[in-house]
Amino acid sequence: MSSQPSLEKISLNQITTEHWSLEEAVEGCLRQDVPWISVWRHKIHDLGLSKSRKLINDAGLKVSSVCRGGMFPAPTPEERKERMEDNKRAIEEAAELNTDVLVLVCGPAPDRDIDSARKWVEEGIEELIPYAGQHGVKLGIEPLHPMYAADRSVISTLGQANSISEKLKSDQVGVVVDVFHVWWDPQLYLEIARAGSNILGFHVSDWIVPVPDIFKGRGMMGDGVIEIRRMRKAVEEAGYHGPIEVEIINEAIWNQPGDETLKQMKDRFIEHV
Repeated sequence: MSSQPSLEKISLNQITTEHWSLEEAVEGCLRQDVPWISVWRHKIHDLGLSKSRKLINDAGLKVSSVCRGGMFPAPTPEERKERMEDNKRAIEEAAELNTDVLVLVCGPAPDRDIDSARKWVEEGIEELIPYAGQHGVKLGIEPLHPMYAADRSVISTLGQANSISEKLKSDQVGVVVDVFHVWWDPQLYLEIARAGSNILGFHVSDWIVPVPDIFKGRGMMGDGVIEIRRMRKAVEEAGYHGPIEVEIINEAIWNQPGDETLKQMKDRFIEHV
């Protein structure tokens, strides 16, 4: 376990440069020697799946994950079935781009019924397991901070994600640890150890005080209060040694030149991750 991570592990989560197209993001990674990229589905759809694959392959980049699947809860069986079909397309896209991780943002309760929503999340993931297995893709359950429970995910803690993964007992299901979402949890380090080899991804950013925006409020590593290096060492001790995604959703960072963002994230990665 190193006191500093190698830049060979750094991955640009594409939302960090949201104003860049996939072509621009790939070109930026090449210019700035960023070896990994996490691709968002709306960027894939803008370019087309086959063109996206060729672009990334020709550049020699590796894809750390595709974001996102999930959003399982819906008020009617028909709508839940539509969500499942979209998740199958997401699995196909991940396989086509040669990544074995599809990040799941699990979805909110459609009509205040949070217990049913959590049941639909678990049932949805279980239903996807055979299809994911056929395509060689793993389903990474990413718990989101509780402030997102109403509009993005009813899975709010790493403990919840671990419990679903353990219950389903499948090599295709694991968890994603994002520092922004879980840093506050008093059970965090116990749950990281519990997750062990089921950790499929590690995402870094920072929690700024005060938070400038609920959704677009993440900071560059080192600008906030999160013990990022401690968490990185913990996931490594648990057995995760894969790429580390820099995932920053912040309007000010989006509006600065993309190459400046990549240079800054590399410097902060070495200093704080």
